[in-house]
Amino acid sequence: MKCSHCGALLDEGAKFCEECGRPVGEPAAAPAAAALDTEANPLDEVSPISAVTARPGEATVETAPPSTAPCLECGGVVGEDGYCTQCGTKAPSARDHFEERPADWVAGVCDRGIRHAVNEDAMALAADGDRAVLVVCDGVSNTDQSEVGSLAAAKAALEVLRPPLPKGLGVPESAAAAVTQVFTEAAAAANRAVLAVAPDDTRNPPSCTFVAAVVEDGAVHHAGVGDSRAYLLPDAGNGRLLTIDDSMAQVLIAGGTPRAEAEASKQAHSITKWLGKDSPDVTPRVGQAQVSGPGWLLVCSDGLWNYASEPAALAEQIAAAGSSDPQVIATHLVAFANAAGGQDNITATLARVGKNAVAAPAPVAAAGGETDG
Repeated sequence: MKCSHCGALLDEGAKFCEECGRPVGEPAAAPAAAALDTEANPLDEVSPISAVTARPGEATVETAPPSTAPCLECGGVVGEDGYCTQCGTKAPSARDHFEERPADWVAGVCDRGIRHAVNEDAMALAADGDRAVLVVCDGVSNTDQSEVGSLAAAKAALEVLRPPLPKGLGVPESAAAAVTQVFTEAAAAANRAVLAVAPDDTRNPPSCTFVAAVVEDGAVHHAGVGDSRAYLLPDAGNGRLLTIDDSMAQVLIAGGTPRAEAEASKQAHSITKWLGKDSPDVTPRVGQAQVSGPGWLLVCSDGLWNYASEPAALAEQIAAAGSSDPQVIATHLVAFANAAGGQDNITATLARVGKNAVAAPAPVAAAGGETDG
């Protein structure tokens, strides 16, 4: 069987397409009136800059106003549901591609990619002085309205991580425990936000991954649930993958399978932990890495690292961007993933790190190391 939406071959008994995430047997988008009745998703227009309540975990998702621009395909009128009233083509959504730049040294791009019908990735960024917070959540494709859940989760976690991290009682062990508690609460708040937006009548409540990193006082603190990642990529020396995936690929790696082989396996992207109603555990893995020199912190979804998993490969792409502007680099990384196939949603967020760091257009690529999480 082939998927009625993207044409990909389906495994026997599959309920969802592995390529585009759509349910098997769901009719493809029909033109004109049929599309208006069956394909409209009122959550496609969730604004990437909607407000979050003051209390962590209670994110409010606002709806962007209907587009008044004409249809890009035929020039017809786009209806309130986001579809052209003449040809039935879905108009681009603010949720399909959005960018954030809270400071000149922090930026991110979140993109639908090529093969998916909806952008289920989300990001939330903040910067204050020499401190930055980067959060990325990747919605699970075979759950309902995961694009809403991931966005709510990212914003809820950001609110928890906005204040400076606690110092504990002044000793390293106490500080580490206090920071772990904050990241644990950030993941819990994100999980509550996912639960809050879940439709009452769904059999597949939304789920997502979670990764967050805080740049503070010459260190990168990080936490993750699922298989979105954080990398530390210095201008000189070895880059590092900071986080450890909760995935079947990681299970294979822990058993001795080479990373490239494990990540190419059929079940590589099957996650073993996530945020959502049916999650067995939302406690994140928490770690810290000292920044010894200028470089880049990259926090991303698997839509990017699937095409460049090793730190060296990502450093090469940062160099290929030919710019010291994190927004330009993030845009290049998304374009690179789309050019490589764009089979998943793509999120790339970056922060320039290092004491008195001056962004360099061509960091030195080096062999990647193991995680420190």
